[in-house]
Amino acid sequence: MSELLRAFLALLNQMFEAGIAITALSLFLRALTFNLRDRVSRSFAVILACVMVVYSGEAISGALEPSKGLEFWLRFQWVGLIFFPVAYMHFADAVLETTGRPSRGRRRKAIWASYGLATLFLIALPLGWFLGPVELDSVPFPRLAPGILSPWFMGLYLAAVVFAAVMLYRAYRRTRLVVSQRRIGYFQVGALVLAVGTFPYLQISSAFAARYDLLFLALVNLGNMAVFWFLVLMAYSVAFFGVSWPDRIIRSRLLKWLLRGPVTLFAVLLLMTATHTISSFLGSEYSVAIPIITVTSVLLFEHVITLVFPTIERWFFFGPERMDLELLHNLEERLVSSSDLRQFLEAVLASVCDKFQVSTAFVGALGENGIETVIRVGDEKLLEEGLGANLLPTVQKSQETGGGELFAWGKFWLYPLYSFQSPRQLLGVLGVQQRQDHALEEGLGETLTALGRRAALGLEDRRLQQQLLASLEALGPRVGMIQRLRAAARYDQRELLIEVDDPEQPRDFAPWVKDALSHYWGGPKLTDNPLLGLEIVQRAMAQYDGNPANAMRSILKEAVEKVRPEGERRFTAEWILYNILEMKFMEGRKVREIAMKLAMSEADLYRKQRVAVESVATMILEMEREANAKGKRAHENND
Repeated sequence: MSELLRAFLALLNQMFEAGIAITALSLFLRALTFNLRDRVSRSFAVILACVMVVYSGEAISGALEPSKGLEFWLRFQWVGLIFFPVAYMHFADAVLETTGRPSRGRRRKAIWASYGLATLFLIALPLGWFLGPVELDSVPFPRLAPGILSPWFMGLYLAAVVFAAVMLYRAYRRTRLVVSQRRIGYFQVGALVLAVGTFPYLQISSAFAARYDLLFLALVNLGNMAVFWFLVLMAYSVAFFGVSWPDRIIRSRLLKWLLRGPVTLFAVLLLMTATHTISSFLGSEYSVAIPIITVTSVLLFEHVITLVFPTIERWFFFGPERMDLELLHNLEERLVSSSDLRQFLEAVLASVCDKFQVSTAFVGALGENGIETVIRVGDEKLLEEGLGANLLPTVQKSQETGGGELFAWGKFWLYPLYSFQSPRQLLGVLGVQQRQDHALEEGLGETLTALGRRAALGLEDRRLQQQLLASLEALGPRVGMIQRLRAAARYDQRELLIEVDDPEQPRDFAPWVKDALSHYWGGPKLTDNPLLGLEIVQRAMAQYDGNPANAMRSILKEAVEKVRPEGERRFTAEWILYNILEMKFMEGRKVREIAMKLAMSEADLYRKQRVAVESVATMILEMEREANAKGKRAHENND
């Protein structure tokens, strides 16, 4: 009975070790993918790498015979053990710094010194000074015999754990928000559990393990369970560092990552182990079932996660605002793109032409410059004649005489398209070529009216979606600012005092600058550019007697000059951006001529031009910020 229990505990231990290694690897890859820019996340990634090395070495060495590379994997395991306590110190220092207490030099020097000591232990690992050969007879589990440096490493391990625990406690005391205190509390308990769970007990308790092997195995399994749970809990808390996403998004993405990675792989591992046990009991061939079980179980679990996860996300992460968030989630599926609208209107025009037995028709939408064509089919020359400048006044005149009715105009039958929400609001017009007899057969008028209402539905959806997208674009920068400040203030409330006047550069800012530069010497892209709303441009207009073209040119010229390196103009690498701006936009030279002058390909020139325009956009934003700051100081002085 005891042998069966010992075998079960040993097998359970191997499964937990493999599961922890898989989970650590998955979380390590996630840290490298999402928030590696944050120091807390980077230091936690080092802890994950150490845990992954320790437990993968334990899992592999536990399944090997002594003659098949056992010593190599035992020493490989110690690579993670050597660096774990130092990574723990590094992580605790990063958490304390996040709460507004950066190192004044002493903590950082201690951490780097510890990394140096760990490197020395690593060098001594294969030389036999740190750890000796494999011991198999005197202990129930394989281990590397202690060396002359082993006591020194134990001292470093304990000192690093105490140092890190003190720093995490200081971070906890400095945090004011309840939710942030709870997450740092997870760090305190979780990091301590990891430190205790990965400690090399066989170096100091081999006699206890030999005498009470079942108890030792049970304690190891309990420790592995605690390490697995708190590893996930720490990863959950670290996921909130370095990102400005809402909490529900962070939780949802982390859970999906865990379900599709560690949970699926651990479940597959359980099934394979169970299959191995059953096959051994029945005396059947196990290797045949490996690929079948692996492929089938992975596909099954991924399919179940895909089906179940939306419900989990909706009920556990969305909270009271579930209905609003579901509406936003469904918006992507319901959104009618420009391509979708064209396909829909093409189908409408195809039906119109088929019913009228003609080849030419169009749908025009009301825009800033009158009725603009959205989709057309048929004779281009006839369409150009039909879509004249006086089309809009003609349609508007029809409104005064019972708008919405079909009427003839030139060589077309026209049907004005009105909004369903505001019946007198004109959206556009549907036009179909007249036949030679200029008469409508019975029923064609009703057909055109029905198809016209379908086209009006498409145009109205297009107009409403454009308004929605414009609102979302205007809302985006402010929402982003709120989320960033909320995330930054989780652990250090002083972040809320940071002045944020321009939270984000508008998405279209660089294209606006390029348009203005392309019409530098005059044109609508210069005089009708959204950059005219900038404070610096408004001030420049006062200097140039209200002339927007001259004001824009002066701002663009000043920004281009800020890109110019110091010294006399040359055709060297550091002058490339300025030379492109000067020759392309100021002098108006052709692309081929500039490419030959600068000795580069045209493709490379276009890439450099994009960088140059972005540099000018950055300079204009800096000028705008300085102007806003000066205006604010002047206003405060007047007050």
